[in-house]
Amino acid sequence: MVPHTDIIAAISTPAGVGGIAIVRLSGKGSIDLVDRIFKSPSGKKLVDAKANTIHFGAIMKDGSVLDEVLVSVFHSPNSFTGEESIEISCHGSIYIQQGILQLLLDTGARLATAGEFTQRAFMNGKMDLSQAESVADLIASSSAATHRLAMNQMRGGFSSKLIELRTELLNFASLIELELDFSEEDVEFANRDNLKRTAQNIHGHIQKLADSFALGNVVKTGIPVAIIGETNAGKSTLLNLLLREEKAIVSDIHGTTRDVIEDTITIDGLMFRLIDTAGIRDTDDVVESLGIERTFKKMEQANIVLWVVDAETEDEYAIALSEKILPRVEGKKLILVFNKVDIIPAARKESKELLLKDMIPDRIFISAKYHQGTDDLQTMLVEAANIPEFGEQDVIVTNMRHYEALRKAQEAIERVSAGLESGLSSDFIAQDIRECMHYLGEITGQISTDEILGNIFSKFCIGK
Repeated sequence: MVPHTDIIAAISTPAGVGGIAIVRLSGKGSIDLVDRIFKSPSGKKLVDAKANTIHFGAIMKDGSVLDEVLVSVFHSPNSFTGEESIEISCHGSIYIQQGILQLLLDTGARLATAGEFTQRAFMNGKMDLSQAESVADLIASSSAATHRLAMNQMRGGFSSKLIELRTELLNFASLIELELDFSEEDVEFANRDNLKRTAQNIHGHIQKLADSFALGNVVKTGIPVAIIGETNAGKSTLLNLLLREEKAIVSDIHGTTRDVIEDTITIDGLMFRLIDTAGIRDTDDVVESLGIERTFKKMEQANIVLWVVDAETEDEYAIALSEKILPRVEGKKLILVFNKVDIIPAARKESKELLLKDMIPDRIFISAKYHQGTDDLQTMLVEAANIPEFGEQDVIVTNMRHYEALRKAQEAIERVSAGLESGLSSDFIAQDIRECMHYLGEITGQISTDEILGNIFSKFCIGK
């Protein structure tokens, strides 16, 4: 990594005009640098200020006041980065933000790269790598569930479990390698039955963490919900209603939607990824046929499928369509949504109740056009998601990099167990133990490379 001895600066608030904006600096000499452009009403210098204090004053440019600001002073190591740091809270004018930043750069700072503040926090031991990654997840969180998962990881819940496992593996490896030092004396320091139990216990913990990724990934990226059905059944109208915006084109013309349209919605703290698809029908149109093929692919990828049926449609059409749909949704939650119930008589509705009831017990009657039944449909979506309750102490993996490292660690510990069962030489077993430790260490950053760190922090926003 490039030595972080210089002073970095960046605007940390989102681009655009707002009430206030924050410009951050970090690095030895940050306070003295800001003193060169800051003027306090009392004439006091920031370098003489106590740590963790806020000071009112003005940023000066060419002898004139650029803006009146509040300056927060942080001393090393008690700052986010672990370094001497400054945060300047100014008015949100783009001119003011850029003016202050340029003054700082002209005075000796350099522009921070994406994620460099958090990278410095990691390099200075303020957090491990998994906690640093959770900072980005926390910024990107868009639901109560994703916020809770990110906060838990940032507080070190995941890291604590990994450190515990690595410590156990280190003790494990020490005993095995001690035997290798006394190989000529044929001494056994580690009871093999105890080692087998230890390996099985570690495997169980790694397996549990890896398995939690299925839940964590769905919560983080959104529970995929495919909205399918025949053309002109009201799929796009339903999507627009749920999203509360005109996302998809609605028309009485059949085959209007020819490609996949996706967007997210949060219901009761859970994020759902709604996928509007092309209507399923027999067609000679090449473009529409491609859209229908994508419909089937999205159907297979979704966790929940909303099959929208025009309540006016004859039952024979729906039964025929079920032969195409049902084989592709096996193991998924399928909800039959009868739309346009505002224009059918009660007797017709009663007959629809029996349609495919044995194969699709979950059903609801709505009118997407007149907003009837859609609140109940949202309740059904939450129930269909079947997301288990998890608290602040639950460790849920949400990061693909972590998942892949856990899988490799799992394979290594499985080789350890197999080697102990077969009486494999201790040096091979020790190698597999070290490999398991390596992959767990990659997650927390105890084992890291410039390439891994560069890839992770490049995905952060500048200023964080």
